[in-house]
Amino acid sequence: MDSLQDNGQVIVTKEDMLWERLIEAGKEGKLPRHIAVIMDGNGRWAKKQGLERIQGHKAGVESVRRIIRHCRELGIPYLTLYTFSTENWKRPKEEVDALMNILVESLTADTHELIGNGIRIKTIGDLSSLPDRTRRVMEDTIQATAQNQELTLVVALNYGGRSEIIKATREICQAIQHNDLRIDEIDEEVFAKRLYTSDIPDPDLLIRTSGEMRISNFLLWQLAYTEIWITKVLWPDFDRNHFSLALEDYLNRDRRYGGIAPCQ
Repeated sequence: MDSLQDNGQVIVTKEDMLWERLIEAGKEGKLPRHIAVIMDGNGRWAKKQGLERIQGHKAGVESVRRIIRHCRELGIPYLTLYTFSTENWKRPKEEVDALMNILVESLTADTHELIGNGIRIKTIGDLSSLPDRTRRVMEDTIQATAQNQELTLVVALNYGGRSEIIKATREICQAIQHNDLRIDEIDEEVFAKRLYTSDIPDPDLLIRTSGEMRISNFLLWQLAYTEIWITKVLWPDFDRNHFSLALEDYLNRDRRYGGIAPCQ
């Protein structure tokens, strides 16, 4: 942020200058159209603070709010957050219950702001296995924000990349059995239409916090040519400056999609 000298003069920091450059890059269409985030490190953050794991998850909600606002300010139209995976059910019941409660509380508290800021909520994953209250609040929020167009916030909830691919495969098999599709008609486009993300562009940038070097069953099909940026920063500590560094790095990437640069 800007700081003030004793004489009242505003000093613009390097971080602010970078942010202004990113705003201009957004206006020029150079920033990612879709950013996906693996929000990792809540539990470790809590442990470092001497707190219970659930306090880390609560602190992580503030980082969610920050990155949503940052994406909106930069004009990034799609943001996907890996909120709860199909594997997360293996965690202790009290932690799972707490996570569901935090989700409900956050949606309830933020719906008015989401609507006012033109943010549309969409989910990917199997909502049928969620607790009734969680599913109901999520569905209500989706409906309440359905007409918004400034930013689509995709919540990956009870989501797993492998189960998504299996789901798509089963739907294609059923279409063939019902004579609605021929085997020789199956291509990438046909397959992608059966995914949860059928109406969402593939991510241009994947951010993972906490330093783990894996994608954890997240968007296995969609990440084929996504740029990946990993930071050791734990999710509750992830702020605008870290986000700026990820975007700056993205702008310096050469995305060839399997081809070669013209000079090579």
